Amino acid sequence: MIESVKRFLGLSKKKSGITLIMSCEKLEKRVALLEGGVLEEYTSERETDRNIVGAIFKGKVRNIEPGIKAMFVDIGFEKNAFLQFWDAIPAALDNEIETVVRSGKEPANRKKISAKDVPSIYPIGSEIMVQVKKGPISNKGPRITTDISLPGRYLVLMPFNEQCGISRKIEDPRERERLRRILYKLHLPEGMGIIIRTVGQGQRERFFVRDLSLLLDQWKAIQEGMKTQPAPFMLSAEPDLIERTVRDFLTDSVDAVHVDDMKACERMQTLISHVSKRARSKVHYYSSAQPIFESFGVQKQIENAFLRQVWLPCGGYIVIDETEAMIAIDVNTGRNKGTKDMEKTILQTNLEAADEIARQLRLRNIGGIIVADFIDMKNRKDQHTVYQRLRERLKRDKARTHVLPISPLGLMEMTRQRAQESLASTHYLSCPYCHGRGCIKSPTTMSVELQRALHSIMRKHGEAVHEFKVIVHPDLLNRLRTADEELLLDIERRYAARLSFRPDPTFHHEKFSVLNALTNEELKP
Repeated sequence: MIESVKRFLGLSKKKSGITLIMSCEKLEKRVALLEGGVLEEYTSERETDRNIVGAIFKGKVRNIEPGIKAMFVDIGFEKNAFLQFWDAIPAALDNEIETVVRSGKEPANRKKISAKDVPSIYPIGSEIMVQVKKGPISNKGPRITTDISLPGRYLVLMPFNEQCGISRKIEDPRERERLRRILYKLHLPEGMGIIIRTVGQGQRERFFVRDLSLLLDQWKAIQEGMKTQPAPFMLSAEPDLIERTVRDFLTDSVDAVHVDDMKACERMQTLISHVSKRARSKVHYYSSAQPIFESFGVQKQIENAFLRQVWLPCGGYIVIDETEAMIAIDVNTGRNKGTKDMEKTILQTNLEAADEIARQLRLRNIGGIIVADFIDMKNRKDQHTVYQRLRERLKRDKARTHVLPISPLGLMEMTRQRAQESLASTHYLSCPYCHGRGCIKSPTTMSVELQRALHSIMRKHGEAVHEFKVIVHPDLLNRLRTADEELLLDIERRYAARLSFRPDPTFHHEKFSVLNALTNEELKP
């Protein structure tokens, strides 16, 4: 069973280690991170798309809404960006960061500003520096903040926040103490703060010094643009996919990088050499005629990421339904018969489902409110085991997540930060046939609606028209001929009229037309 599932996923080849695969085409660039041959991370960038999450703008306040404690800022897009009052005040450090006081003293006291002061600080027409923290989703405009942060390779610079910290994902106490000592030595301008990123673990002091210097130069350029450029204006754009890959994905744990474009390969090697000359040798140019994603078994796994049903190695499966309000995930045993011990079978399926749920959330880039319906477990210890497994697997997720224990109803509720549209939203449109419902009316339903319409039309036009022509989809006509012929004859006798039917395969399944057979004029109820 396990081998058949692996073949279905395109994972039959045994592979090990972590590999980055980059495909560079004219219309789209794609990056996949494989761990043991299994797709764990996937991101894409199209020439026609503009990634603005993380970009910094000089904007102009267009409207203030005290009722919802928010303002709307023009940053150069069709829809004004949404800025909540509390996001207009530089916020405290994220809860993922442990605060470290650099000098041993509390940060210098600032004048306390509350949300009610914001409209007087940023009146309509005033210019303001903002950063996009959530891109346009559906019909909503971007969401922005004034709490600017500039991510580098090893550090994140916070120009308006004088606290400093170390990522909580670095758990080793000795390493945290070493990084604290480095943190104290860094020369940082007054009023600014920095965060040591997870990738900084084990790195030498000189790497942090160089990274900080680059970030400060970037901040100076942003400040100069704020002084000289008219609003709205983009002061700093997020790097393209190649630079982001070097910055966010290429860590010491990556064994190799394969790129199918020579220019992109050389550029990546140049970028990496600034960080580590030794890591330059990890980047290889892929020159085979076979597409790189097919050669490494990535394409099949990407296609499976869009499937509603995802199989687990044990033979069970999960079903993922993405709605506007939340994500619903259902876990089923499927073909997993397991052993005679049903509790062990259920636990195995739920544990594998927890692993796959964490992976699918990253691959599909889905977020918001997520509810997972695991198979019912009577044992509280088993429930806690599944809960801990999901929490552990979510640690590698770059998006912020919050998970609650399994409820008495067997549901696990969680939230995941949503900064951009999901993978499905960017690659698919709602079906123009069913308009996103995923289903259409049955022939039986359409037969009922047609007969109801015929009664109404004949009452209205029966005295002037005695012969009617009805155009329907062939599936509906088949239903009328096989099941409802007597009902139609009864309608003809009742109104002393004649009905003729014509199939039209181009008609929508849910559409029909009733015409005057002599004039071809369409008749309405």
